[in-house]
This record gives sequence, C-alpha cells and structure tokens, in this order.
Amino acid sequence: MLYYFLYQFIYQTYGRGGESIFYKGLNVIQYVTFRTAWATITALLISLLFGGKVIKKLADLNIRQEIRDELSEEHHAKKGTPTMGGVLILGSVFLSTILWARLDSLYLWLALGATTAFGLIGFFDDYIKIVKKRSLGLTGWQKILGQLLTAVIVWGCLYYFTNYPWNLSIPFFKATAISDFSQAVTWVYAVPYLFFIIFVLLGSSNAVNLTDGMDGLAASITFIAMAALTALTYISSDARWAEILLIAHKPEAAELTVFCGAMVGASLGFLWYNAPPAQVFMGDVGSLAIGGALGTIAILTKQEFLLVFIGGVFIIEAVSVMIQVGYFKFTRKTTGKGKRFFLQAPLHHHFQISGWKEPKIVFRFVIVAILFALLSLSTLKLR
Repeated sequence: MLYYFLYQFIYQTYGRGGESIFYKGLNVIQYVTFRTAWATITALLISLLFGGKVIKKLADLNIRQEIRDELSEEHHAKKGTPTMGGVLILGSVFLSTILWARLDSLYLWLALGATTAFGLIGFFDDYIKIVKKRSLGLTGWQKILGQLLTAVIVWGCLYYFTNYPWNLSIPFFKATAISDFSQAVTWVYAVPYLFFIIFVLLGSSNAVNLTDGMDGLAASITFIAMAALTALTYISSDARWAEILLIAHKPEAAELTVFCGAMVGASLGFLWYNAPPAQVFMGDVGSLAIGGALGTIAILTKQEFLLVFIGGVFIIEAVSVMIQVGYFKFTRKTTGKGKRFFLQAPLHHHFQISGWKEPKIVFRFVIVAILFALLSLSTLKLR
C-alpha cells in the first residue's frame, strides 16, 4: 500500500528520468532490501507500541492461560497469564507486509493466506481452552484436518496458478540445485509432491507449537530462524546470487523477503513482552501460524530440506516427543509397562525436571538455534 503510493508519486511527478536528490531518495523504495528493512522496523514498532494495549485487552476479556496438571510447579505459577498474544504477531506482520510489499505477488498472498489459516486453527484451539476452562482445546484430529485442508489449498494454488517446479532441491548437491526448473508442470510430478507439502506444513506448524512451552523460547528461536530464512529468500529471488550459489532461482519469491522481514520484527517485538517473566503467551494462534509461515516460505522458495537446519531446535523438540511416545508404546507392548525415554517431553521439560532453571534452558536453546541458522547459511557454499 505505502509502496504503491510512493511509487506512483515518484513517477507521476518526476517520470523515470528524474535527477533530483528528492527523486533519488524516494526511488530507493523499489529495492526489496530497503522495503524488507522497513517492514522489519515497522513490525517491531507496531509490536512495541500496541503490545501493552493488547495484553490489557486480553486480561480484561479474561483470556488467560490454563496449565496442564502434569507440568511442574514453576509452570503452574504462570496460570492466569494472558494468552493468545499471537494476534499481536499476526497483526504486526500483516500491517507491515501490506505497507511495504508489492501486492501483485501470488506467492506473497499464499504466504499470508497459509499463515492466516494456521493462525485460525490455533485461534479456535485457544478459544475452546478458554471458554471451557481446560488445558486442551481442539482434538488432535480436528487440528490435523484443518492443517491438511490448508496444505491442499496451498498445493492447489501452486498447481493451477503457477509454474511451480515439482522436483526437490537438496542441500549439498549441485545436481538438484541446478536442475531444469522450466519443465512443464504435470500431475505425474505434482500429485506425489502434495504429500511432501503436507508433511512439511504439518511438521513445521506442530514443531513450533511443541516448542512454545517456556517464556521467550519459541519467540527467540522464531526470530533466529526467520532471520536466516529472510536471507535465503532474498538470495533465491536474486538471479545473480542464485546462479553463483547454485540454488533454485525463484524471482516470484522476491516479495516474500518483505514478509519474512516483517516476521523477524514482529517476533522480536513480541519477545519484549514474552521475555521471562512473560507478560503474555503467544498461544496456539501464534505458534501454529509461525510454523505454518516457516513451512510455506520453505516450500515456495524450494528450501524444504534446508528447513531442517533453519528450524533445527523446532525439529529436535518435535522428535523428542515422537521418541517419548514411541518408546512408551514399545515398552508397554514388550514389557507390559510403559517407560519414558525422557523425564518429560518436549525436550525443554526434560531439562527443567533435571534441575535446569528456565532462563538457562532458553538461553542454551537460543545458542543452539544460532548454530543451526549459521549451518543453514553455510550450506550455500557447499553445493
């Protein structure tokens, strides 16, 4: 919106050959790097300026966190803290993206739409928890059904409205990175790819949701992962960098860089209020939306496999839950009594029960997340 206003003002006033300082100053608006920086700043400022008011409104509406019985006393002390603060993240991202991005990008609207859909699933889950005063909202199958529907819609839009390449781009291998992406789209490739899209979107959204269990944990890791994804999105949309680094060139993904930058600013602004001791929790409306955004951007930029490195901590948290459940079922079947592999899952609860204080766990997980982000960027020179 702001982009189009300034763009029209520049060329209606000065045309394309203006030489004045004012013209050159405003002309910078056409560069995606400039608009990404300002989308980040705008989202951050919106979060900081309106965060207190949002928290007060949530408290006035009695939208407060319920705590599962099996969690530690440290967590039960947080009962009653305002939740559903993810609406602040989503609002900041949407406003700053609409202000600074070109709105003629289908990929941008796909990212915004998928993020909204996953956010709505989380919203209804949080709403049921609050209205019925219980720690569990939607059933597992209800969540999965909503996520499946969203994944199918994303696939359908890519199949019918874009020339999306239905092959895989795998880190470390030149052959997959420089293969011919101009081949015609056919259902022979697209239909099997649907299952891959479902796996990526459901995996990423639920992984972030499982990580959101400590003050500042999910927001901090989101900031780091989205910062790395912003860089990767820009590189994949730029022909020069894509050719040099042998990655899939996706020029239509340029405006996604603005969206990623907005997510970076929004998560950092939310962290101001979510840092321990948290004044607000993001709730499922925030965590599912963030996970959906990460997965969608990875799909649109052909970085699905690299998402394992970008969101390494999210993956570890999700895998710890799968190990815990799988080991419990296996030991119950073989010995008659289920046993736990970890003291408690997800993994951050295991360390908490082991005696680590919550801030130490969060800081150490953040360090690991930074290492994963650097690893994901390093793969660009290993193809």
